[in-house]
Amino acid sequence: MSPGVGGLIITIDGPAGSGKSSTAREVAQRLSFKHLDSGALYRALTYGLIEAGVAEEEWADLTVRELRGLGITLESTKTGFEVRLGGRLLVDELRSVEVTDRVSLLAGLPSVRECLIGLQREAGSGGFLIVDGRDMGTVVFPEAELKVYLIADLKERARRRLLENGREVFDDTDLAEEASALEERDDLDSGRAISPLKSPPGAVEIDTTNLSFEEQVSVIVELVNELTL
Repeated sequence: MSPGVGGLIITIDGPAGSGKSSTAREVAQRLSFKHLDSGALYRALTYGLIEAGVAEEEWADLTVRELRGLGITLESTKTGFEVRLGGRLLVDELRSVEVTDRVSLLAGLPSVRECLIGLQREAGSGGFLIVDGRDMGTVVFPEAELKVYLIADLKERARRRLLENGREVFDDTDLAEEASALEERDDLDSGRAISPLKSPPGAVEIDTTNLSFEEQVSVIVELVNELTL
């Protein structure tokens, strides 16, 4: 890591399947920064509500205090953060179909954004952070030293998402179905009244459609290093 990089906060935003989390994780590793996947917090809260048996139609009426009462916490590690529910580490639970199908609904609720923004900002209080999500550069860390916005062709994002979900073999029908699901997610994320998905002011926009994973990681690492020159 170049001298003087310490203390920086780098945000990486973008739609589902654009490569945010995997790219952010690798960039953080190469720069010896910590990585925070903000989406994991929303997934954890979704899982917590499902596990607690709270009906979806009641989610919008929950107060910040009630949401905090579920016990979602972040535990700092050497490379990032563990998400816990009542002290229990959550990993595979966060990627279940049940959670994935409901997380966008939850993420659009004002009380949910308020509940989690403090945890995210606390994670960034010491700097040395690469954080990815959908409103990191617009709402959570608007003063971040570098803001990146990743985009990619819808079909390519669908292909990546299928691979991410362990689908090594798929056809055009599978791609079309996944693309449709992503497009619906885009509409929900971009159209919500609270913290909509959009490119942050001053962000560097990177189209990853035709970039290899190594290329997109290298571009961001270079941008971070340029900040210290």
